[in-house]
Amino acid sequence: MPSAPATTPGRLPFVVWVLAAGTFLMGTTEFVVAGLLPELAGDLGVSVSHAGLLITAFAIGMIVGAPTMAMVTLRLSPRRTLILALSVFCLGHLVAALSTSFTIVLAARVVTALATGAFWSVGFVVATTAAGSQNATRATGVMIGGLTLANVVGVPVGSFAGQFAGWRGPFWALAVLSGLAALFIGRFIPTQEQRVEVSLRAEVRALRQGRLWLALAAAMLIMGGVLATYTYVTPLLTGRAGIPEGAVPLVLIAFGVGALGGTTTGGHLGDRRPMATTLTAAAATALVLLLMIPLSGNPVAATLLVFLMGLTGFTVNPVVTALAMRFAGDAPTLTSALTTSAFNTGIAGGSMVAGTALDSSLGLTGPPLVGTVIAALTLLPLIALAVHGSSGRDRIVARSSAPGQTRCDEAAQLPSQH
Repeated sequence: MPSAPATTPGRLPFVVWVLAAGTFLMGTTEFVVAGLLPELAGDLGVSVSHAGLLITAFAIGMIVGAPTMAMVTLRLSPRRTLILALSVFCLGHLVAALSTSFTIVLAARVVTALATGAFWSVGFVVATTAAGSQNATRATGVMIGGLTLANVVGVPVGSFAGQFAGWRGPFWALAVLSGLAALFIGRFIPTQEQRVEVSLRAEVRALRQGRLWLALAAAMLIMGGVLATYTYVTPLLTGRAGIPEGAVPLVLIAFGVGALGGTTTGGHLGDRRPMATTLTAAAATALVLLLMIPLSGNPVAATLLVFLMGLTGFTVNPVVTALAMRFAGDAPTLTSALTTSAFNTGIAGGSMVAGTALDSSLGLTGPPLVGTVIAALTLLPLIALAVHGSSGRDRIVARSSAPGQTRCDEAAQLPSQH
């Protein structure tokens, strides 16, 4: 793509905010199902644990979609790719909202996830290019901030709407809003802009870094631990803590606020002490999930623990993402997509195992137990990275506003080679 025109520091083109709205919609659709599981299960004639596969399916679609779409769309103009992604996203929600078959709804979730992967892989480049070099970092923060904001606003609002209009209501709303976003994208992204030429060989060569895979493993495990619990948090809150179904969205807001605080905390503390930040946050996450098993019978304690789960778990995300991007060197496109895949691999695996635990003798405490084990395993790749970093001299920073975003500003010691 050609260089963006110079912009005044602090001012962002309108298209950046449109892209942020797109990421908000896609973040909402990924997690809103967690607040609608009972309604979905009852209407589609499946168990709650089976309905949880809708979250797993979306995550699997993102695992495949992010790296695949990043490579497939290299030669398409960003305008065409983004419009196509939002159009498919819109159609996927229309199909789901009209269907009475769980299988069709499941397939629609996979298709919308593929579209999300395409939007994400292109949108990052468009936002930073449109903003210009002086505002590139802020533009990235605004765009990716839409994902975290989805947990604070989109998911709770969708849950409230689902209780009054049925689970199809949020799906109809997402279809309409994504259609409008496609129109705005078509209006504000110039037709003549082209994608940057990327060397596929260089992208694949970057994957030889052992440290890169340690960072990706940490990203996968921390998200798997948190989402193993979060996927089935609604039945835990209503069936064990005794929280009324109508109040569940308020607890989801607490989780979203915690996640927003976690990404901000990770960005600030990770500037100077990335490994100390991630190790402490991962250990704290495992402890919070463990405490949820005996304490979730109390509604106040359960709400507090859900908030802390978001706060501690999402503190790790920006740091490990920045580490992965740094290890990729001059070939970050595929690595960026693989980071998204790593997070969603954790979501898919964690929610799948947690669903099995929910149907076992462990019952409602099964998902948090699964989450505890997975979150604790996050410490293994992080310790390995810390050991490598003790003898290195490279400088790397980890600042971000949401999972999947990186900002390189300040430094922390890491090895120069594996």
